[in-house]
Amino acid sequence: MRRFSECIKKDILYAENCNGMRASEYIRDLAASGSYHFTTADAIKAIKGAPPAVRAQLRRLKHQEMIAEPVRSFHVIVPSEHRRLGCLPAEHFIDQLMKIWEEPYYVCLLSAAERHGAAHQRPQATQVMVSKNRQTIECGLVRVEFIARGDMDKMPVTRINTPRGVLRYSTPEMTALELVGYPGHAGGLNNVATVLSELSEEMATDKLLEAAKLCPVSWSQRLGHILELVGQEDLAQALGPLVSKSARSYTPLRRAANIAGGSRDSRWKLIVNVEVEPDE
Repeated sequence: MRRFSECIKKDILYAENCNGMRASEYIRDLAASGSYHFTTADAIKAIKGAPPAVRAQLRRLKHQEMIAEPVRSFHVIVPSEHRRLGCLPAEHFIDQLMKIWEEPYYVCLLSAAERHGAAHQRPQATQVMVSKNRQTIECGLVRVEFIARGDMDKMPVTRINTPRGVLRYSTPEMTALELVGYPGHAGGLNNVATVLSELSEEMATDKLLEAAKLCPVSWSQRLGHILELVGQEDLAQALGPLVSKSARSYTPLRRAANIAGGSRDSRWKLIVNVEVEPDE
């Protein structure tokens, strides 16, 4: 009877389950098996404790910085080498989180460009393309920025191995098109041009044309102009026939800028209303 009373008291004070494993044992076993993520429901099922008690254990582990919670009820185990971040790197849990959400995704824009070798400027957040708007994730020093594109499930991706599994990235060609399509998420057109000068080494003309057919033609108009600007005439030439056939009108190089007084690039049917200067 005394043992039972002590067990109840301990469960109340420390949220430990006397009949099953503790949360610390659970995450140790998960990590030993190579898994570094779990949901609150997973933990409750495995530990076989009362939900309030298990949640209290998880809060204590979070306070001890052994786990982190990027989004509510989704936890990651934080090994010692990543404690300074206060979280796992985003690339180590994005795929698992998106499977739980049952949503298509791919890492995009500057994050994809960096993976493909264009590392001139490291992005401040991991950028992920999804089909609907989502709030930015902030977990310790780790940030995940979501960009919405309604037809993203049709876009070409490449799968790259990471320390925690496989992650989906936009192809170099699709990355280039989306950089000019979403310049506000890519540091502006000057930075886009800088990144494209490095990313172009990984791009193929046939794949660029196929990717361009899936995007607004205005993206090809802007991309063709900037590729010429950074000395990638062969890649730009691949977009020429598509622009000639599909572009119905002139489009501004920078959408938010004043188009009055801008020069006209007849090849790309582009109003050059801003000077683009890639970094050296």
